[in-house]
Amino acid sequence: MTGEVVALPNIQPDRLQFIKTETPKAPPPSQSLMFGHTFTDHMLTIPWSSLEGWGVPKIEPYGPLSLEPSCTVLHYAQTIFEGMKAYRDEHGKVTLFRPDMNMKRMNTSAARIALPTFNGDAFLDLIKKLIHAERDWIPREPGHSLYIRPTMIGTQKFIGVAPPSEALLFVICSPVGPYYPDGFKPIALYGTTEYIRAAPGGTGAYKLGVNYAPGVMPQKQAAKMGYAQNLWLHGPEHYLTEVGTMNMFVVLKKNDGTIELVTPPLDGMILPGVTRDSVLALARGHASGSYKISDLPDKLVVSERPITMVEIQEAEASGALVELFGSGTAAVISPVNRIGYLGKDIHIPTGEDGMGPVSRPIWTELVGRQMGTIPSDWSVPVTA
Repeated sequence: MTGEVVALPNIQPDRLQFIKTETPKAPPPSQSLMFGHTFTDHMLTIPWSSLEGWGVPKIEPYGPLSLEPSCTVLHYAQTIFEGMKAYRDEHGKVTLFRPDMNMKRMNTSAARIALPTFNGDAFLDLIKKLIHAERDWIPREPGHSLYIRPTMIGTQKFIGVAPPSEALLFVICSPVGPYYPDGFKPIALYGTTEYIRAAPGGTGAYKLGVNYAPGVMPQKQAAKMGYAQNLWLHGPEHYLTEVGTMNMFVVLKKNDGTIELVTPPLDGMILPGVTRDSVLALARGHASGSYKISDLPDKLVVSERPITMVEIQEAEASGALVELFGSGTAAVISPVNRIGYLGKDIHIPTGEDGMGPVSRPIWTELVGRQMGTIPSDWSVPVTA
């Protein structure tokens, strides 16, 4: 022993082993797809240990994982995940949308709960190889895509709260159709005051499995009252934070006719969504004049600031409330038509097609960039 620190191996794409399934399936008809129910023939797995670092990556047949009953993920929720989509354009070109942001966020999530971090570029290279292998599963119809779910879990056999000495990084893929196959349907939200999603100093800004299960019961209660999702509020002022599992945007009209696009700031409680960042970047580019989006109002200002339910109520009463929508990987844009709050409904304008004057042109621009009809460096090609 010489005493020097030896770096453990990071993810190494050149060590990839490809084990093809012996029982390949035919992709189902696109019209039969339900989000998150169908999975492709193969998955990517990469083991990690504190003694050996990242092990051999494998693309192997999709199937059950072998886990010990004492595995730390089962007892202490040591799990993180991401959500991405691969798209196929009319010429057959396959792309990912801003995948570098998913890699950065996944590393941030891993560090927050003491899971191992990794080389994001190397992992993305392997994800591209998996997508290329499963490219026949990407539906060809407009609005369809291949949903990509990178996940990491603690796999150490240990009953005790501590950083795991073993982990597994894996990726599965699922062909999906458009979130709104029959056109946009604005949703109703329940302004939730009984429960909170996150708190200052907590884990709301990270994509952890532990953040999602506690929202299921409040979601069921909201559904019983006729609402589609929870609008998560915080503090005695009832600050708006997120919509269900999406980021949230409010559109207000000022006295001088200026349109203000408002979203709560990233204060440690709110997940830094890739779609959220994209909406803000497009709106700011339009507002500054550096990039014009057709049909988006010219007099537009973009604000990352706190907003309360009192301000929403006052905007509805004065006619200043233009629209409200959620943003996320699955739906891209989800318009809202009412909010149940303290026993009363706040009604929110929606256009003839369910979307408003800000959400519609931004959705059109975003989807165009995702599907390749609008050239963009956010669209990253997937090659062999």
